[in-house]
Amino acid sequence: MSEVKISAEPRTEFGKGGARRTRRAGKVPAVLYGHGEKPKHIALPAREFAAAIRKGGANQLFAIEVSDGTQALALPKAIQRDPIKDTFEHVDLLLVRRGEKVTVDVPVQLTGEAAKDTLIVHDHDTLSVTADATKVPDHLEASIEGAEAGVQVTAADVELPSGVELAADPELAVATVTAAPTAEQLEATLPEVQTADEEAEAGVGEETAAAAEGAEAGEPAAAGGEETAEARTEA
Repeated sequence: MSEVKISAEPRTEFGKGGARRTRRAGKVPAVLYGHGEKPKHIALPAREFAAAIRKGGANQLFAIEVSDGTQALALPKAIQRDPIKDTFEHVDLLLVRRGEKVTVDVPVQLTGEAAKDTLIVHDHDTLSVTADATKVPDHLEASIEGAEAGVQVTAADVELPSGVELAADPELAVATVTAAPTAEQLEATLPEVQTADEEAEAGVGEETAAAAEGAEAGEPAAAGGEETAEARTEA
């Protein structure tokens, strides 16, 4: 994965209020840390950062140039998003060096088509691997081509690029192939649903009939009606 150059500014305002003002200015609050250095609070241009993440993924490598003259190479360690606005709220950036090994979670994509009449359960959509900080893959691939029901794809089955090592348990389930339910099995569940609906309708019908019988017998509709009649008698 190629690195993306991005500018940044030192951030002097902290807390929720400062973060809101940073975001209103079109920037993303971020913090640089690692290698025993004191954390550095910066602000990244929101549009450029979002474009880089969309293209390179959550493990995009950034070459950061801060306006105070400092430079840094960093990987996103934690990204906070607003689920409604789909904007970036805050970013933790881990300082790295060229040639340094890092352990990160990389998305896993399933390739190929399983056998007919099967369903695929994607048990884990990311996998922990160790790689050179400048050569972290944007995704990994696992083949399910022709897989029959009962087959389980594990972390050991995932294709790893040269220089990338598996950090997760090799037996970790990535995907499981199961048999798709037949039309008969699907239909077998319908009577249960219909019976529940019929029972609900019957209950409503009984309540309606009871109310009608009470009205014919001259029973008052509510306790409030009795209180009104008593009030009139007293008056």
